[in-house]
Amino acid sequence: MWIEKRRVPTPAGELAVVDTGDPEAPPVVLIHGSGTSSFLWRRLIPLLSPWMRVIAPDLLGHGDSEKPRDADLRVGAHRDLLRHALGELGVDRRALIGHAHGGGVAQLLAVEGEVDALCLIDSIAFDAPASPAILELRRGLDGEGPAEAWIRGMFDLGMTHRDRLQDADLEAFLLPYRDERAAVAFARAARAIDGTVLEGIEARLADLDVPALILWGEDDAFFGVGIAERLGEVLPRAAVAVLPGCGHFLLEDAPDTVAPLIFQWLRSQYLKHEHRHEPGGPVVVSLGRRPQGEGG
Repeated sequence: MWIEKRRVPTPAGELAVVDTGDPEAPPVVLIHGSGTSSFLWRRLIPLLSPWMRVIAPDLLGHGDSEKPRDADLRVGAHRDLLRHALGELGVDRRALIGHAHGGGVAQLLAVEGEVDALCLIDSIAFDAPASPAILELRRGLDGEGPAEAWIRGMFDLGMTHRDRLQDADLEAFLLPYRDERAAVAFARAARAIDGTVLEGIEARLADLDVPALILWGEDDAFFGVGIAERLGEVLPRAAVAVLPGCGHFLLEDAPDTVAPLIFQWLRSQYLKHEHRHEPGGPVVVSLGRRPQGEGG
């Protein structure tokens, strides 16, 4: 286990949850996507934890959380279980950061209120169907599903700089799915990738009066950059940053850029701290909306 996790009960099974930082500090919840785990946030958590209470669950059927054979593993079910877990942890208001289908979970939680900032990273959204790349991976599921082949393929397709994912880090993503029960849960989770639950929330996103940051890899093979632009148009207080030369896994392709960017945005927009330049510190990138009439 790469970091100590606590066990949090939910109606469908226990979640393994990273819960670190000052318990009295403003909380930020990090929600990974399908096929990964809280390990996705390993470079971001140390930046955030001195300032915030950082909560990073392994979603049900993922990572070190329970992997029941009959649990619903769709986006809406993950929303319900995470809401329950946050209640168990005494968290009411929070910032939310979601990657891939974890971004869908974040959107569902955000439109219910009790959110003060929202960051979406290469996220599912709207009624966008599964991409050809995801469908190709899904076709590779045979019987219970070869989790290792799926995860390796996911990173091969989803990273522009595949060499930046070290073998030991890849093994950390693979390890939770080595036994048969976990492999069954993984196959079910992979087949449950479905954004249709988000079809009806666009109007509610448009009413979401909180700061939002949309981060996207320009070369994302799973979710095209047009989704990022549409999210930026719908969310009234959104800033959109598209990173050239990066794929779906921004925190693997460009961690030294993306993690400080998220940290500084949260400091400014969530904690409301003024920026003071410190020699040798991260360079702050100011993000804003594209002026009307520019671009495509």
